[in-house]
Amino acid sequence: MNTNLETYDNSWYKPGSILKRLLWYVVSIFFFKGSWNVMSSVKVFWLRVFGAQVGFGVVIRPHVEIKYPWKLIIGNHCWIGEHVWIDNLDQVVLGNHVCLSQGVFVLCGNHNYKSPSFDLMLGPVILKEGAWLGAKSIVGPGVTVGSHAVLSMGSVTSKDLNAYEIYRGNPAISVAIREIT
Repeated sequence: MNTNLETYDNSWYKPGSILKRLLWYVVSIFFFKGSWNVMSSVKVFWLRVFGAQVGFGVVIRPHVEIKYPWKLIIGNHCWIGEHVWIDNLDQVVLGNHVCLSQGVFVLCGNHNYKSPSFDLMLGPVILKEGAWLGAKSIVGPGVTVGSHAVLSMGSVTSKDLNAYEIYRGNPAISVAIREIT
């Protein structure tokens, strides 16, 4: 059987009302995607208005894209770097002291390549306390990144990462133990 995108149907997926999504799109253009607004407090305010749970001491740099803030939980003292894209079609949870370096891509959805209709598949992403995603790294749907784990720059994972381990490559493999002194 061949792929038949004519039969693709994700009408079951209801991420929020059209009005809510439209309003968020406008707010995100003015307060998140541009380089002129560097105040994290304003961004945190808007995330909370749209339903995100956000702790204190959160830093959000310019050019950040967040798909649906109502599917986002951010702990205390987290850092979200420039050009981060949180494509949270499902829940994304950042524990306390999590760092998303520049250009990180957090992805909660993919398509079933075995299905002729290319069905949408979703999975939450959880980054536990102290996790660090290096610049330009990618985390796929359904992944849990363990406490204080590191995904090195440019690395890609579609599997869970163990606590206090450092991962590198595509696919990412454990290369060292993270020792914090």
